[in-house]
Amino acid sequence: MTVSGMRDRSAIVLSMICAVHCLAVPLAVVMMPMASTYWFAGDHFHFLLLYLVLPTSTLAIGLGCRRHRTFKVIAWGSAGLGFLVLGALLGHDRLGELGEKGITLLGAGLVVLAHVYNFRLCRQSQCAH
Repeated sequence: MTVSGMRDRSAIVLSMICAVHCLAVPLAVVMMPMASTYWFAGDHFHFLLLYLVLPTSTLAIGLGCRRHRTFKVIAWGSAGLGFLVLGALLGHDRLGELGEKGITLLGAGLVVLAHVYNFRLCRQSQCAH
């Protein structure tokens, strides 16, 4: 596997962790109220994931687009990252619980879609040489 492929896969995993976190933490807090005191239940976890997702995604998509020249991938990835940042910055205080989850899940989905498409295009362009 190429380095670019590993970056895409890492970014996909990080985005999926973000999506699972959005769905699982509220359920865990309802089922076990003490879960709200753990480190993964706070807003800091969103920012930690952003600090990991932003550079990984930007690097993987940017390097991939240099190779395959399909800039639609950058548009999808940028929109997804924008939604993730928006969800983290505005949070449930301004967007409401459902709004924050919706924006975050939309962002994570777009980022995953961009990376899957980027990975496939990179694989095709590498095989063509």
